[in-house]
Amino acid sequence: MSRLKLAAADAEDLQILSARLQDAVVKLKNFVWLPKKRRFAAVVNRLTWEDGGKTRVRAGLHFDGVLKVQSNQVKLGAGEAVVSVLAVSFTPNGGEDPGGVIEIVLAGGGGLRLTVECIDAELADMSGAWAARGIPDHEAGNGP
Repeated sequence: MSRLKLAAADAEDLQILSARLQDAVVKLKNFVWLPKKRRFAAVVNRLTWEDGGKTRVRAGLHFDGVLKVQSNQVKLGAGEAVVSVLAVSFTPNGGEDPGGVIEIVLAGGGGLRLTVECIDAELADMSGAWAARGIPDHEAGNGP
């Protein structure tokens, strides 16, 4: 398996990046905002959906041009807490302005909101794959 490296410069690119991040797990302490560099970064353990979702790899994720970071229903100060990423979405400011808000939606209703100048993101695998302990079942509970 080759290592994944994706860049996102528009909303369509971000949807592809979001699909690769679905069900990634991350310790809260591994989300970092560097305001002087206008960068928000994370190290995540993502499921390799492109290979059937049975393995995980460690991956680096960063967003550049970040002006502000806000959290919603995220227990700040609980650095060892592990959260699962459900999706990454973008809401544009509108008009000719390339900026907007990137939302990282977490399982359990929490999330992170990044106010950005524009979409400028990258996701890159940093390790080899290992067997995933559990595989999410998104069909469970949907009824017959």
